[in-house]
This record gives sequence, structure tokens and C-alpha cells, in this order.
Amino acid sequence: MSKLKSIFGYLFLSVAALISIFPFLWMIISSTNKSVDVTKGRLLPGNQFFENLSNLFGTVNMGTALWNSAVIAIVTTILALFISSLAGYGFEIYRSKKKDLVFTILLLSMMIPFAALMVPLYRMFGGISQTAPFIGIDTLAAAFLPTITTAFLIFLFRQNTKMFAKELVEAGRIDGLGELGIFFRIFLPSMKTTYAAAAIITFMNSWNNYLWPLVVLQSPERQTIPLLISNLGAGYSPDYGVIMTAIVIATLPTALVFFIMQKHFVAGMTGSVK
Repeated sequence: MSKLKSIFGYLFLSVAALISIFPFLWMIISSTNKSVDVTKGRLLPGNQFFENLSNLFGTVNMGTALWNSAVIAIVTTILALFISSLAGYGFEIYRSKKKDLVFTILLLSMMIPFAALMVPLYRMFGGISQTAPFIGIDTLAAAFLPTITTAFLIFLFRQNTKMFAKELVEAGRIDGLGELGIFFRIFLPSMKTTYAAAAIITFMNSWNNYLWPLVVLQSPERQTIPLLISNLGAGYSPDYGVIMTAIVIATLPTALVFFIMQKHFVAGMTGSVK
């Protein structure tokens, strides 16, 4: 009976894995075929990948879009990790009733959909454009500034800081370290798994962000990968082979980041719920 359960269990997991992997497999196969083959649903690899790649980089600003997405994702990740970890560390180490109230209000902000904030944000950056155009409308800075701090990341770091040995803070103070010295030299190295998990989440969200860049980035030379792919599919006769090639290229950075840090990601996420 136990063997029969194991067989059915492995069979179910195999079918679930196949269903999960099939869209990615079809995406890769479609990138090697012509547009007409993609629309027919061909499931065999073709020989058009390099032609699709040539058309992609030759007719649209693929390189510029990759650069813009990379700048936004990397800068957002670095700033978000620093600010959110500093906030989460402060909320947990320096506890008080007023700080707990502020933290509760911060968590309540997660209930507000981003779509409700777009108009106020756009008006704010429109006003900033008059005095500081380098961070105003149609700049990469305007695309990442609203996302460098999130309530979720602050919550993640605060929950993981609960496992941080508070005795190390006292030991650092006895040794003459300042509060920032304790943060950078003691806390930060001991929370590598949390930083890895937060980095993966932030990078993937920033790389795939579509709605806010669509609103704030108006020039073709400022468009990101999601905007480029959307524009490729909005034509009168879209080339689906080229679109699938662009999607494959757009998927590679996030997949690479996840596979490099997946062990730390699991450890960081499981630690946040203890």
C-alpha cells in the first residue's frame, strides 16, 4: 500500500512539474521558430533563433531597454536592501510603543493598491521636474525612487532580526563600536540569507515592473524590457518569433539571480516566519 502511494505521489509530482515547465519550454521552442509556426502551436525546435535575434537587436532598441532595466533593477535592489534593512533593524533593536505604532501603520500601507498611488506620485514627480529635472518625469530615477522602500521588505528584515543575538549588540557597544558600526560590522554579515532573499524578491519585482514605468517613462530611449515586449506585441502584425526571443532574453537575468541565490532564498524566507 505504501509503495502504491509513493507511485501515485511521484506520478502526481511529475505531471505537476511538466505542467509548470511546459510554458517555459514552449517559450524557448517558439523563439527558434518563425511567427507563423508559433501561431500554429509548433512544438518542435526550428532554426530561426539567430534570425529572430538579429531582427530583435536590429529593428528595436533591445540593448537600450536591457541597460535601462538593469540600471533600475540594480539601483533599486541596492538602495532597497540598505534602507529596508536599516529600518527593520531599528524597529526591532530599539523597541518602543511609538515605534510599534509606526510599524503597524506601515504594515497597513500594504493594503493600499499601487494603482491608487499613481496619480499622486505622477503629480509629485511632475512638480519635481520643474526644480530637479534629473529625477523628474521621464528619468530612470523617477522609475525606481518610489520602489526603494517597501513595507514588505521592512517587515521581512524585522522578523529576521528577531533571530539576531541581541548580546552581540551589547558586546559591540562594550568594544567601542557606534550604532552604525554595529549594523555594518556585526548585523549585516550575520544576515546574509535574509539579504539574499530580499535581493531576489526586489530584483525580480523591479525587473518585471510594468505599470509605473509605463506611466513615468515617456521617451523610447527610456523604455524598459517589459515596455519593449509590450510594444512588440501591439503592432498590426506582430512577429511572435521575435517576441518570444525577447521574452527568453528578459527571463535570463531573473532566472540567473534566483538559481545563484536559491539556497539563501529558502533559508531567508523560512527564517522570517519563525
